Amino acid sequence: MVTGVLLAGGLSRRMGGGDKGLLELAGRPMLRHVIDRLAPQVGPMVINANGDPRRFAMFGLPVVPDTVEGFVGPLAGVLAGMRWSATHAPDARWIVTAPGDAPLLPRDLVERFVDALAGREKAIALAQSGGELHPVIGLWPVALAQDLEDKLRQGIRKVLDWTDKHGTVPVAFQSARFCGLSIDPFFNANTPQELDELRAMLVKTSR
Repeated sequence: MVTGVLLAGGLSRRMGGGDKGLLELAGRPMLRHVIDRLAPQVGPMVINANGDPRRFAMFGLPVVPDTVEGFVGPLAGVLAGMRWSATHAPDARWIVTAPGDAPLLPRDLVERFVDALAGREKAIALAQSGGELHPVIGLWPVALAQDLEDKLRQGIRKVLDWTDKHGTVPVAFQSARFCGLSIDPFFNANTPQELDELRAMLVKTSR
């Protein structure tokens, strides 16, 4: 019912450029942690990224570039995932998206999203923690692909500007407990300092 789409196409300016998901975390690329969390929850899975796809060859997943040119933001990755799923996994009603730098994703993420959208055919579920929405972590109906493409070509860029037109459903997740630490399950590393913080947290939780 659900195709997994890993959004790895960001420019990562605050990290100094390059692919955040390929940075080392606890002996593995950060993206591998995300894949391992999400894979049991979905059917097929793809990586959304632009440029040379061979840099992701180690993961053994299809790499899908944006279908709208110009690095127009995360909604372009959502659209690319929708288009891929419609062609290669036509029985999948939704795609679920997650960034390549969120290695602590809840293991019940997709289940909670699907439950939240029961009876709401074209609504979009977005993750929430600590009262904050995470617009790139969500469950999106594949049937909205053409509407999304039309709106992107008309200039819409902000995720909530589009999701609110169809019904944004926040799904709240509590902080996870690891060895006495309270950690946001959607903690991501946008800067070298945050990456060091994440590495330190994982060292503590592995003891």
